[in-house]
Amino acid sequence: MGSEEEESIEQAAAARRERLEALRAAQKLLENPDEEENDVNVKFRNYLPHDKQLQEGKLAPPKLPKFEDPVATEPPVEEKKEDPFLNIAPKKPNWDLRRDVQKKLDKLEKRTQKAIFQIMEQQEKEKQLAEEDGGQDEDPGN
Repeated sequence: MGSEEEESIEQAAAARRERLEALRAAQKLLENPDEEENDVNVKFRNYLPHDKQLQEGKLAPPKLPKFEDPVATEPPVEEKKEDPFLNIAPKKPNWDLRRDVQKKLDKLEKRTQKAIFQIMEQQEKEKQLAEEDGGQDEDPGN
């Protein structure tokens, strides 16, 4: 057990030495800040520091190459402006009525076509009867 205690004491002493050295280095930096600043070169692109010594590290903003936009050089095409209030009303105001009555209109159309066909057949029959009657009248010739 004696060796374990000695090792833990040595480790604690080593850790304490490291902490003391770090504290001494930090205190030295606080006492002599000018020596350390000369070694560090900080460059600022987007930030302007308040310290005059650090302002020397400010970089000039980058310059963009000139770019001519071919679309921007052409004059804009003028479009015909319409009054927005003209488009409020639907184009055909009775579209909903037509939609609702469409089935009835289809049925009526079929009936109309059927009636027209019947009338045409009736006229054909009458025409044929008239021809037959006319043809019989000419045959007797009396």
